Amino acid sequence: METDTDGRTNDAAPVALESHLGYQLKHLQTALRSRMDETLRPLGLTTPQYNCLEQLRRRPGASNSELARGAFVTRQTMNTLLRGLQDRELVTRPVKADSGRVLPTRLTPAGERLLDRAASRVEAISDRMVSPLDEETRTMVTEALGLCIAALEAPENG
Repeated sequence: METDTDGRTNDAAPVALESHLGYQLKHLQTALRSRMDETLRPLGLTTPQYNCLEQLRRRPGASNSELARGAFVTRQTMNTLLRGLQDRELVTRPVKADSGRVLPTRLTPAGERLLDRAASRVEAISDRMVSPLDEETRTMVTEALGLCIAALEAPENG
């Protein structure tokens, strides 16, 4: 009997896609993004814009590159996103860099107020997402996901 690259016999039924952790994670990410977009839309925000504002609250003066990495978008996309937030007077960026090319971005008072409203909506979605889990399971899932991320971000040996 022949086996394929996964070690299964050729006549074995493939494992259901829904049972693969990567598929489940992508499904969760898609569902979470959809709910976040839905709840942020009445505030005039997208999920990446919310993420950008939240990062700026935690790290005032972050650079475009730092914000892009944290929001999982390209620098070009982040630049466009920041221009839109700046046009709405939710963030400020100097016209000219003090040194080098970095234009540190900061929340405006209007940005902080909008972020407060948005954060409470996003927190409600997060609470709903983990509501079936007890505290011990939440901790275990968080730690396990951290280990998975570290494994994929570490350089390969070999």
